[in-house]
Amino acid sequence: MNRELIVRSSSDAVDFALLKDGKLIELHKEEDNNSFSVGDIFLAKIRKPVTGLNAAFVNVGYEKDAFLHYHDLGPQLASMLKFIKQARTGKLKDFSLKDFPFEKDIDKNGSINEVIKANQSLLVQIVKEPISTKGPRISSELSIAGRYLVMVPFSDRVSVSQKIESNEEKSRLKRLVKSIKPKGFGVIIRTVAEGKKVAELDKDLQNLQTKWTAMCKTLYKAEHPSKVLVELNRASSILRDIFNDSFTGIHVDDETLHDNIKDYVHEIAPQKESIVKLYSGSAPIFEKFGIERQIKTSFGKTATMSKGAYLVIEHTEALHVIDVNSGNRSNKAKNQEDTALEVNMLAAAEIARQLRLRDMGGIIVVDFIDMTRGDHRRKLFDFLRDEMKDDRAKHKILPPSKFGLVQITRQRVRPEMNIKTSEENPNGSGKEVEAPIVLLDKINFELERILKGPNKNKSIVLNIHPFIAAYLTKGVPSIRQKWFLEYKKWVKIQPRDAYTYLEYRFKDKQGKVVR
Repeated sequence: MNRELIVRSSSDAVDFALLKDGKLIELHKEEDNNSFSVGDIFLAKIRKPVTGLNAAFVNVGYEKDAFLHYHDLGPQLASMLKFIKQARTGKLKDFSLKDFPFEKDIDKNGSINEVIKANQSLLVQIVKEPISTKGPRISSELSIAGRYLVMVPFSDRVSVSQKIESNEEKSRLKRLVKSIKPKGFGVIIRTVAEGKKVAELDKDLQNLQTKWTAMCKTLYKAEHPSKVLVELNRASSILRDIFNDSFTGIHVDDETLHDNIKDYVHEIAPQKESIVKLYSGSAPIFEKFGIERQIKTSFGKTATMSKGAYLVIEHTEALHVIDVNSGNRSNKAKNQEDTALEVNMLAAAEIARQLRLRDMGGIIVVDFIDMTRGDHRRKLFDFLRDEMKDDRAKHKILPPSKFGLVQITRQRVRPEMNIKTSEENPNGSGKEVEAPIVLLDKINFELERILKGPNKNKSIVLNIHPFIAAYLTKGVPSIRQKWFLEYKKWVKIQPRDAYTYLEYRFKDKQGKVVR
C-alpha cells in the first residue's frame, strides 16, 4: 500500500490531498484566516455561566462566544484556576507541577455555577471549530499532542490507544511511560507509539514539556482573550497524526513549505526525509497527480463506483443520507443476492472513503441494497467496520436494521469539506450540469457494460458532439485506441453536429440504440 501526500500552495490557502494507491481519501484546506483551529489553547474569560444548560459561554475572541459544558471542565479545574492565578500574578516561577499542591477534584455531577463564575480567567482548548452559526466548542481539560504521546496537565493517568491490540505491547508502553512521566502530568499513548523505544518516547515527552513551559511563560499579564499555544500548521499536524512507513512520497509545489515539511519529517522520521520532493512541473500539481479529476467525480451529489454502480448523497439539517444503487452494471453473479452483496461491498469501501474525504459528521444513514441472508449482512457490517478502521475521527457503526439501513455517527470537529462540482451548462441554457469531466467516466462505464453484455458481438458506433469526438480520437495512444487494447474491439466514433456537448448514444450498424 502506497501513501502520498500532495501539497498545493496558493496565496490565501494550502490544500492537502492524501492518496492511497493513487486514490484520493482525504482532502484538507488550511486558510490563512483560520484563527480557531482544533488544538489551539486560549487564555479566555468566562462571560456567564448558564445553570439551565450546565454550561458557560466564554469569550475567546470569536464573533460568537465559545460553549463550555460542565463535563468538559476536567476534574482538576480547581487546581488549574489556582495555577492560572499564580502564573498571571508572577508568583509562580516553576511550571513543572512537581511541587504544585493540587486541589480536590470537582464533583463529576456538579453544577456549573458552583465551580466557576463570570469574569474568571481560564485556559481553554478548541475541540470543535466554529461551524455554520455556532461558535467554537471548547474544553478546559487541556491536552498537548506530540508524535507518540499526548500530555495532559493536572492529571496522573496513563492510558493507551485502543487501536493497539496486543495486551503485551500495551503493558510494555504503560510501564515505559510511567518510568519517564513527570509528576502532575497524565499521558495518552498514541497508536503510532507501538513498537517504539523509551528514548523516542522520552524525546517526544521532553518536547511537549518544553511547549507547556513556553505557554505558561506567556500567561504573565497576558491580555484576555489571547492565543497562548498554537496547534501545528495543518501540514505538520497531518504528518504527526498519519505519517508511517507506508508513505512513499510527499510532493510540495512551494519551496518554503517544502523546506518546512522536510525539516519536520527529519525530526520525526529522519530515514524518510528523502521522500519529500519539491514539485516543479509545468502542469498544476493537483492535475499532475490526478487529484483535480477525482475531486470533480467525488464531491457531487452522485459518487460513481466501478461497473456503473453509484451512491446518491443527500444532506439535511439533521443528518446525511446515502443511497446505494447498482446502476446498469454488468453482472456475473449467479443471483440477485450475490449481486446485492457485491455492490454493497463496493459501496461500503466508497462510503468509508467519502466520509473521510468530505469530513462528514453527525448522523449518517446508509440505505444499502436489501439482502435476505443474515451471513451476508454480517459480512457487510464487518467489512464496513474494517474499512473505517483508518478513520481518525471517532465513530460508531450500528448493525443493519431489519429495513437494511446502517446508521453511523461520526465526530465532526471542523466544517464539512464542501466543493462545488456542477458547472454552467455549456449549451447556454443558464442551468447547471454536472462537471463535463465526468462524461468520460460515464462513457467508459456504459461501453464496458455493452462490450461485456449480450451485445458484445455487435459492431458499436458512438454518436457524440464533434468536440468530444475529437478529444476521444486525438493523440497516440488515443482513448479509442486504449479501448481497443482493453476490449479487443474497434469503436467507430461518429460526430453529430445536432448533439449538445454532453449528449451521446451508442448505436449498432443499423442505427439502433444499444443499451
